[in-house]
Amino acid sequence: MRRSTAVIFTLLVSFICRTLGETCAENCGKKLNSCSCHPTCGSLGTCCSDYKESCVNTSPYSGSILGGTDFVVLDAYFNKSSDIVCRFDNKTNTVGYVDEEGRGHCISPLLYETGWVSLQISSDNGTRFNRAGSWLSVHMGKLDSQFKAILVNSTKWQYYGTPNVGGNLQMMWNTTLVNAEKVNIELWGYRETGEPYSEYWQGEWLYLYSLAKDHPNNGSFSFFPKIAEDGFSSWELGALRVSSSSYPNGMWNVQAAWSEDHALAWHLEESFRQNSTGWALDKCLDWDQLENELPDFLAEIIDCPCTLAQARADTGRFHTDYGCDIEKGSVCTYHPGSVHCVRAIQASPRYAAGQQCCYDSTGAQVLTADSIGGSTPDRAHDWGSPPFKKPPRIPGLSHWIYDVLSFYYCCLWSDNCHYYFKHRPSSDCRHYQSPSSAVVFGDPHFITFDGVSYSFNGKGEYTLVISEEKQLIIQGRTEPVKDSGTTIKATKLTAVAMRERLSDIIEVRLDGRYDGLEVLRNQQTLSFAEQTWMDLQGVFVFSPTSTNVTIMFLSGAGVEVRRRGETMTTTVLLPEEFKDTTLGLLGKMNGDAKDDLALTNGQQVQNHSNPEELFNFGASWAVQNTSALFTYDSEYLLSTYYFVPRHDTSFIPVFSVPENPDDPLNNQAADICIGEGSQFCRYDILVGRSPLMGNATRVSFQSHVSLADDLKPVISCGWLPPPTNGKKQGTTYLQGAKVQFSCDEGYTLSGSAERTCQSNGKWSGEDTSCLISNNIAGIVAGSVIGTLTLIVIITLIFLHSRKQKRKTADSEEDGRSNTS
Repeated sequence: MRRSTAVIFTLLVSFICRTLGETCAENCGKKLNSCSCHPTCGSLGTCCSDYKESCVNTSPYSGSILGGTDFVVLDAYFNKSSDIVCRFDNKTNTVGYVDEEGRGHCISPLLYETGWVSLQISSDNGTRFNRAGSWLSVHMGKLDSQFKAILVNSTKWQYYGTPNVGGNLQMMWNTTLVNAEKVNIELWGYRETGEPYSEYWQGEWLYLYSLAKDHPNNGSFSFFPKIAEDGFSSWELGALRVSSSSYPNGMWNVQAAWSEDHALAWHLEESFRQNSTGWALDKCLDWDQLENELPDFLAEIIDCPCTLAQARADTGRFHTDYGCDIEKGSVCTYHPGSVHCVRAIQASPRYAAGQQCCYDSTGAQVLTADSIGGSTPDRAHDWGSPPFKKPPRIPGLSHWIYDVLSFYYCCLWSDNCHYYFKHRPSSDCRHYQSPSSAVVFGDPHFITFDGVSYSFNGKGEYTLVISEEKQLIIQGRTEPVKDSGTTIKATKLTAVAMRERLSDIIEVRLDGRYDGLEVLRNQQTLSFAEQTWMDLQGVFVFSPTSTNVTIMFLSGAGVEVRRRGETMTTTVLLPEEFKDTTLGLLGKMNGDAKDDLALTNGQQVQNHSNPEELFNFGASWAVQNTSALFTYDSEYLLSTYYFVPRHDTSFIPVFSVPENPDDPLNNQAADICIGEGSQFCRYDILVGRSPLMGNATRVSFQSHVSLADDLKPVISCGWLPPPTNGKKQGTTYLQGAKVQFSCDEGYTLSGSAERTCQSNGKWSGEDTSCLISNNIAGIVAGSVIGTLTLIVIITLIFLHSRKQKRKTADSEEDGRSNTS
């Protein structure tokens, strides 16, 4: 009956929308009276007749924050006489065109922000913008190399003019990025003007000059750099642009391939080439003075995790730094000695500052007090931060101005890192607190934040986590397990949907078409074919593969979804700020396992081993119809979940594993399900009738155990300095670590020669210093006395000599008197 009702409803809406003629022009995303312009209308068959024409998609759908990407407007056709104007973010217009096949094209502009921005398209030269879509603006560092010009041997570019670095420079690009036979190679510069942190603080991109004109579009260009003329050498940061020679020099928003932004060492003034160290020191001292005048941002940034394992596991708050990634060979240009760095995902609230944490091959954090390759905070977060557009929130560029160029001045172009590290000291981890983790996996099994494990096989949509204080909601949908089309009395998690405060709604669900995961943003499917990272409204999404999605909210809450076989595993990580605020199937996060399983009415589950009582607990957390976050874009979902109560009371699962000695799967269950958590694995094989599912459950359980182990709190005693006139051995400062001290020749060690980090967070022993040795003191004292004695003797000889001369002079004077 429910299925028939849904079918009739769908057909009725489809019929009405075809007959009444409502339009999607300027109504994209809305459900109209007679038809729909909502993204779900395609699969439901309820679209208005002009939906694809008005609510457009593009190819490609993403490009550089610097602009210049030519993209096609899909499924919309234009007259060859159409004058196309494309408007981005409701304010920036670019001129498009119609190709020979009648397809409309837009050119993306320079945008001082990343993430999805609105796109409107006009075909009448801007009189009416009646088509709408969106465009993904991407940080240059995160942009795939196929979409940008590449600086060959980038280190040479950025050290050019320093001792022993010279010769030709080369760049390469994909020729399809510029539709032209001849191209110009232009240099553009970036700077920030106005008083920092004032309303007049602005970023500025400016065309400087051309390196080549009418160059063949063969994908390669090399040149011998010269000192910039007309004062352009004062621009120290910029990028190269490859664009068609048919455009005037410096024309904005044309099809182009951009290089990454970089330090323009290769065109700096003659004084840099004559004495790069002295030039850089002067710049470093100027920066040091500026930093003394700017506000202190260090107090408001997050502390670094203590270990590499913690840093990689805390995916709600930290993400791999693309400039130092252990998965990509650990090419850590700015952090020698480190193998992996992470960045705090969120910028600090007031100053939009960032945090970077780096680790060595032992997994220990590297500190700048010990190594030039240590962790450094940033005055401007590299990835920018909402609302973007103005310093210090402009992605990448503000970071270059305040944190990277200064590193070149003080550390790379001269040996004066002590100035840099004075203002950018590493954060140690003494105040870092690991997040708590909970997980749903298999058929479905739950492990709460406080470690309570149980199974709940209800069919429906349920609240996994709700925190009213933090306004975080995470919901899960379960569906019956099927074996060769036969429904089994067990369920599995097939979708999760979530939102925090006013963020976009993110949904992740099993994708049966491609054996992966489908990600939806506000009920519209997201594609990760071009980019793996997306900045969204109040949330970030990272999907490096089709079976792996991580969602990161502004609060630091993280949700990891992994597809394993025909099941999905969902891990939730919550920082300490969520303590005592959570309810739902994943429990109350407060360190007390006794109160984790509470029904919506507050009643506690008395017997955690009673499956019927656990089932009633789970059923109480069924989602209310008005608060469901899921997408219902098929007749099946409408009839099974949307038009019915969210918990199916007619579905009664098998509560326990049947003991049947003749079951042909017994042997496989015995082989696969070994060790802790084997009860979950056995259920999924013997009830779910799937060894593959059982194995996936085993892997998920072990992964959660490993994650919990990685996130275990560790104790740090903090950095220990070497004594003056001495050395130390050991740069690890966690519990159990030992640091040894020695003194230079001629000095004697006072205090403890070895100190150990204790469980109370304090170092054993006494502070260490190096005192001048007794024999040295005697030598020094003897030298001083001898010197003083010598001075006295010389003085006496000098005085005696003067006395003798005076006597001689007096005698001669007396003789002359007697004569006269």
